[in-house]
Amino acid sequence: QVQLAESGGGLVQPGGSLRLSCAASGSIFGINVMGWYRQAPGKERELVATITSAGDTNYASSVQGRFTLSRDNAKNTVYLQMNSLKPDDTAVYYCCAWRSEVRYWGQGTQVTVSS
Repeated sequence: QVQLAESGGGLVQPGGSLRLSCAASGSIFGINVMGWYRQAPGKERELVATITSAGDTNYASSVQGRFTLSRDNAKNTVYLQMNSLKPDDTAVYYCCAWRSEVRYWGQGTQVTVSS
């Protein structure tokens, strides 16, 4: 099994920044891709960003240019730097790790963007 421990959520004003962290532990052999989803109230869960073990990233168009995903392979940790936050970014953010077609999930961390 793979355990994903998330941290860094909270309340921030519009235009502010937050950094989310996700540390993977357990049976992590074969985990090549990690990333983040988010789910706002009343909406479906959507993919925010992914990063491969080689550092290749992919972003949703809604966060492109504002969010940056990075990883520290030695620590099995990924970091989502979120800048220029908007109220529409308010959601529960879930860390995700892929082993082939299998996805592992973190417990989620709340991000609220409000004045």
